Amino acid sequence: MKSYILSIDQGTTSSRAIIFDSDAQLVNQAQQEFSQIFPADGWVEHSPLDILNTVLATCRQVIKQAQLSPDQICSIGITNQRETTIVWDKKTGDPVYNAIVWQDRRTHQYCADLVKQGYSELITDKTGLLIDSYFSACKINWILQNVVGVRARAVAGELLFGTVDCYLLWHLTAGESHYTDATNASRTMLFNIHTQQWDAELLALFKIPASLMPQVLDCSADFGRCDKQLFGASIPIGGIAGDQQAALFGQACFNTGMAKSTYGTGCFLIINTGDKAIKSQHRLLTTVAYRLNGQVTYALEGSIFIAGAAIQWLRDGLKIIDDVREVEELAKSANSDSQVVMVPAFTGLGAPHWDPSARGAIFGLTRDTGIADIVAAALKAVCYQTKDLITAIEDDNIQLKNLRVDGGMANNNWLLQFLSDLIAINVQRPALVETTALGVAYLAGLQAGIFSSLDDISSRWQCQSEFIPDWSDQQRLLHQQRWQQSVRKVLTE
Repeated sequence: MKSYILSIDQGTTSSRAIIFDSDAQLVNQAQQEFSQIFPADGWVEHSPLDILNTVLATCRQVIKQAQLSPDQICSIGITNQRETTIVWDKKTGDPVYNAIVWQDRRTHQYCADLVKQGYSELITDKTGLLIDSYFSACKINWILQNVVGVRARAVAGELLFGTVDCYLLWHLTAGESHYTDATNASRTMLFNIHTQQWDAELLALFKIPASLMPQVLDCSADFGRCDKQLFGASIPIGGIAGDQQAALFGQACFNTGMAKSTYGTGCFLIINTGDKAIKSQHRLLTTVAYRLNGQVTYALEGSIFIAGAAIQWLRDGLKIIDDVREVEELAKSANSDSQVVMVPAFTGLGAPHWDPSARGAIFGLTRDTGIADIVAAALKAVCYQTKDLITAIEDDNIQLKNLRVDGGMANNNWLLQFLSDLIAINVQRPALVETTALGVAYLAGLQAGIFSSLDDISSRWQCQSEFIPDWSDQQRLLHQQRWQQSVRKVLTE
């Protein structure tokens, strides 16, 4: 009987379940969006029950659609929106507060105070991260400080913390497994990436009881088995990785210097730095790329908070498009001489600026500016921000030879050609752009013995399309200058 892997891909705006066969071919998928909650300016929350219920629903749906018996699924992998923070009751599983999303900026002042108090070097040296409300530690602190009765319950050992992977794992295993993996742990601002342990000094700094924290395992490991009642079989859970590291793995970026950029709600560029945790001089993050058999591979990462979310805003906020599938044709029809620039700093700017107070703006509007010009400006903004990240990486003395791309926006040929032209680097789109789900399927498959090695996985990577730069240096410079002028107008720090 043929065996299959179920990948759970829990993202910022939707949950997806994807089934791969033992040849790493996509068999079927299901997806459900869920509500975004915005209680105040810069606050972003999700209902943890929405997250859980959409995951369970899509898993059941995709198993049914694929006409599989649950017994044919040999392993489950989980990949997730990172840094998003959930605290729940260890007996009932009930959350004490909504999930505070990675985009949320409510703890900006708390982080600014930590910087003023001189903790920046300590935290960067231990975690590879910058002090920012992006990461989980400050979100946990906020919940413990602001939700009535929660701190006392945490101190009494009644509560658990987890990023989304951990929360899902706990529920899938009916409370048996309180684990996370090294990639998700490395994004909390509480995990020492050199010792691979929760750091007692950082837990004390953020006033977080150690009893809240999950055990950290390799990305490919025995995470437990799902409750038989959920899908009709007790299926092993063999792989977990945060979404961006899962995409790096799915893109087979296993050699030092290989890089991928994922274009989803946000954009995340990661470059493999091997067994060396390189400290960036340009505000990139040092992070765990993956950990296998106890061996850590590190990476440098640059984060762009808003990519596909800008297109969603054009659809749902401005209502100037009806469907995101219109975007590529609109961009093609835009005025090639348009000087409209969008800076989509809706929740601040990420690397290399790290200005959480910056807000979005559109510059260069004229009477003949049309919808197509604004749509094109939103796409160009993704490319401009990617260029900023690549410049920072190169300034850290790391050279990119090409860039592998994935995520929903990577299906847009206009975007990828503009990107290649701007960064002067070949851009490669794989045959399968669902690399996040594929990456965690590989991790689960390694644990189950379906895939034998990293070399086995590398041999399966296929390039579908390659975009080759075609601009002059002068064209490139004009675009970069226009972008930099616009960014300077929104920066506050």
